[in-house]
Amino acid sequence: MRELRWATLGCGVIANQLAQAMESKGRKLYAVANRTHAKGVAFAEHYGIGKVYDQIDDVFDDPDVDVIYISTPHNTHIAYLRRALAAGKHVLCEKSITLNSDELREAMDLADANHVVLAEAMTLYHMPVYKKLNDIIASGALGELKLIQMNFGSYKEYDMANRFFNRNLAGGAMLDIGVYALSFVRWFMSSKPDQMLSQVKAAPTGVDEQAGILLTNPDGQMATVTLSLHAKQPKRGTAVFDKGYVEIYDYPRAERATITYVADGHTEVVEAGATDNALAYEVEDMETAIAGDSSVMHLDYTRDVMDMMTEIRCNQWHMYYPEEERA
Repeated sequence: MRELRWATLGCGVIANQLAQAMESKGRKLYAVANRTHAKGVAFAEHYGIGKVYDQIDDVFDDPDVDVIYISTPHNTHIAYLRRALAAGKHVLCEKSITLNSDELREAMDLADANHVVLAEAMTLYHMPVYKKLNDIIASGALGELKLIQMNFGSYKEYDMANRFFNRNLAGGAMLDIGVYALSFVRWFMSSKPDQMLSQVKAAPTGVDEQAGILLTNPDGQMATVTLSLHAKQPKRGTAVFDKGYVEIYDYPRAERATITYVADGHTEVVEAGATDNALAYEVEDMETAIAGDSSVMHLDYTRDVMDMMTEIRCNQWHMYYPEEERA
């Protein structure tokens, strides 16, 4: 199979990490698309990328592009997904992949109709430590999952114009950081939660600033999630089984987990992969999916997480973005 040609749509922090991941594999991005052409040119010059499009939409019409990585703000994703998928491009899209479940279903239908791979760039699904933990769990060493406790809190300055609090840029804790916590929950739970209780504190702009969420699935597994954009918390995830519990810090790109076995209190440190290689793992799994094994991208988990976020944000909190009000 020939080497796939990747284009980045956007040239911010994640795009830089993508370019560096490619370089770590002895490769380069094929092309750059960016709304501000000068920034695209500077990005391409920095990484030795051969093509910069005059207009951002030109990337969709380029027959030489195989995969597009979308790393623009959440509320722009669906418009770019429509163009990319209809043009027959495989797409790896930054989290949150869409604003809501209806948008995601539309994108999934387009991917199916055009026989391409669509996936969310959720790093924890691709970090080797999670795959290693799955093997330990499957062995029965930890018993049955009972509880999950999740924390994610950032301290963002109270600037209501920045993207974290800006309603016009799909700001708020749920789509920015909650997506990580709920993806962790879905990774370990045996099925999607069907019971959801929550409380929310709104920022002055009307987006969610802080939240507490309680989840239960049909198997009786429970999870608690606390989120904040204005109160620092450790990025800590704990999965509690009847024979032991797993603790993971900095869980979105974790390379290390600690298991404590309750029978005698001894601990086991599980290490695999490297945080710095997070984007490289995503690229590898995406190319595996394009080669035929789409299960490694976990779009089913992405769908379940989007359903949870939509139920909580829209149906419980009644918090909508301008794009959703126009729909």
